[in-house]
Amino acid sequence: MAADAVRKRQKGSSNGAQAGLKDQGDEPAQWGRAWEVDWFSLTAVILLLCFAPFIVFFFIMACDQYQCSISHPLLDLYNGDATLLGIWTRAPSFTWAAAKIYAVWVTFQVALYMCVPDLLHKILPGYAGGVQDGARTPAGLINKYEVNGLQCWVITHVLWVANAQYFHWFSPTIIIDNWIPLLWCTNILGYAVSTFAFIKAYLFPTNPEDCKFTGNIFYNYMMGIEFNPRIGEWFDFKLFFNGRPGIVAWTLINLSYAAKQQELYGYVTNSMILVNVLQAIYVLDFFWNEAWYLKTIDICHDHFGWYLGWGDCVWLPFLYTLQGLYLVYNPIQLSTPHATGVLILGLMGYYIFRSTNHQKDLFRRTEGNCKIWGKKPTFVECAYRSADGGLHKSKLMTSGFWGVARHMNYTGDLMGSLAYCMACGGDHLLPYFYIVYMTILLVHRCIRDEHRCGNKYGKDWERYTTAVPYRLLPNIF
Repeated sequence: MAADAVRKRQKGSSNGAQAGLKDQGDEPAQWGRAWEVDWFSLTAVILLLCFAPFIVFFFIMACDQYQCSISHPLLDLYNGDATLLGIWTRAPSFTWAAAKIYAVWVTFQVALYMCVPDLLHKILPGYAGGVQDGARTPAGLINKYEVNGLQCWVITHVLWVANAQYFHWFSPTIIIDNWIPLLWCTNILGYAVSTFAFIKAYLFPTNPEDCKFTGNIFYNYMMGIEFNPRIGEWFDFKLFFNGRPGIVAWTLINLSYAAKQQELYGYVTNSMILVNVLQAIYVLDFFWNEAWYLKTIDICHDHFGWYLGWGDCVWLPFLYTLQGLYLVYNPIQLSTPHATGVLILGLMGYYIFRSTNHQKDLFRRTEGNCKIWGKKPTFVECAYRSADGGLHKSKLMTSGFWGVARHMNYTGDLMGSLAYCMACGGDHLLPYFYIVYMTILLVHRCIRDEHRCGNKYGKDWERYTTAVPYRLLPNIF
């Protein structure tokens, strides 16, 4: 009964919808996460499970022991000047001090998420916080969420600044000073929550109708079984770990890097300031639009497994912040033209990213009764079935940025990602890992999303891709 209090089932009406579904048959569409696992997907899953933790360790170790060079440790290993055991031995290990720091951090974020209802939506015009509906799940459910991420971010950062200026409970460099020991702590939580979610899906799933078992234990563990695992009425694993504690920490980690630059060199470089500002814009945008985020691929399609659980605990905070870490070891003062170019690229990328998402949100909220670029938007109307047999309709916009390419928001995101990397100059490859990774991630997301949409909408999706033929780059891809 507790789950029913925060979840409602909405069934589509057959009146007027049947005609749009004649070509799609009477069976529910198989949309959402993959139902069958091919050998290529299984191989990729096993490789990621085995090597992703070591990739994170390699980059962090390269900065700690090789000034952020990723070629020198490989050359040392090749020439026999170093051994894997020697590199491992020199790396700082788990400490109880780091464990206490991380335990306090996660507990604090859980308390803010669960115990402090959002008040900002009552005082900030245009901000959608508080209790919000998520998107319809493949089983036909619509979950409710307490959206209070912006409030959690504000409270956390106000306390951080107050401590740095007045209270001095801990050093502003506390994060980077315990960086590698914290890596072990985040791995423990990442694997613990992923394993718990895996076992929970078998023993006491929140909603059995939204579970997907592929028959392959590795794929189930990595990509998840439950769609929206929850504890109690409001603790949603997917929303919490996607948004907190990793993304709230993102800007604190960058501030800790800047404080370390100040401590080591007596100044903070303009490159560090650029990275802090551009990435803070992205983080604040995420929390300002957290209600919109409930309609994105992470919440709407991905199940909760190691991919999200470990990824949000470890991969995100350690690899999304590589630029700031690099600048601690390699302080760079950019020329004015270089800094200006980076800033313009980052802001342009953000404008395209945000404008594209805003157009989609406006179109959805008004059901197409709005203007995009001064004109009434065009769209392709699609119909689909949920697993509960409900018949539903959806509109896919073909105007504005969504008429230029099917994922222009990803294009803007990639421009911003490139700006973060370019702020670090061109002497090392390490800070450019982010743009390489984001390109692979977002292209893969394009393909995953379009595969799901093809299954979901059938021939209607073909009409849409004919109207908007390119994914990311007009006339190219």
